Amino acid sequence: MSVVDAIDALLPQTQCGECQFPGCKPYAMALASKLAPIDRCPPGGVKTLRALGALLNIDPSPYEADMAQKTRAPSIAVIDEPACIGCTKCITACPVDAIVGAGKFMHTVIETECTGCGLCVAPCPVDCITMVPIAAAHFDPEKAKRRHHEKIIRDLKHQQQKAHSYQTQKHPQDIEAKQAYILQALERTKAKKSHE
Repeated sequence: MSVVDAIDALLPQTQCGECQFPGCKPYAMALASKLAPIDRCPPGGVKTLRALGALLNIDPSPYEADMAQKTRAPSIAVIDEPACIGCTKCITACPVDAIVGAGKFMHTVIETECTGCGLCVAPCPVDCITMVPIAAAHFDPEKAKRRHHEKIIRDLKHQQQKAHSYQTQKHPQDIEAKQAYILQALERTKAKKSHE
C-alpha cells in the first residue's frame, strides 16, 4: 500500500472539502507530499488527527485542543421535500451521489449514502436543506470513496463530451467565414501601413 493510500484509509471519506482540498484523496496526496498539516479534517476529529500523526511520525499534541473544538459531529442532509423546486443544484453539489431526483421534480437524500459533508446546503436557492446531527454516521466509507471517484470520472466525461459537442457544432461555412474575415482584416492592416 502506498503512503497516499495509507493516509486516505485513515480519512473519514466524507469528501467535504473542509480540509481545503477537493476530497479525501487529494488531502492524502498533500499530506504525503508534506504540503498540508495533519489538522485539517474536522469530520475525522482528534481520532483521525492522532492516527495521521502516528502514521506520518508527526506529534499531534500541538493540534489536539484546536481540533477538539472544531470537530464536526456526524450529520445527514434532510430536504424539506414540499419546498424543493427541483433545481438539481444539490444533486450536482453532492460529491457521492447521495441525492436523487430530476429537474423540476422533488429531490430526496439517500440517508445511508449521505456523508454529512453539507456541500448541498449552500447551492439550494430555496434553503430547503438542513444538516441534522446524528449519533453515528450511516454511510460506508469505502463505498463513499468509490462513489466519489465515479462521480469525478463521470463529470470529466461530461465535460469532454460538452467540449467535443461544441467543437463539432461549428459548420465548415462558419470556419470559412471566420478565416475570410481574418484575411480581410490583415489586408486592411497591410493597406493602412502602406499608406503611412
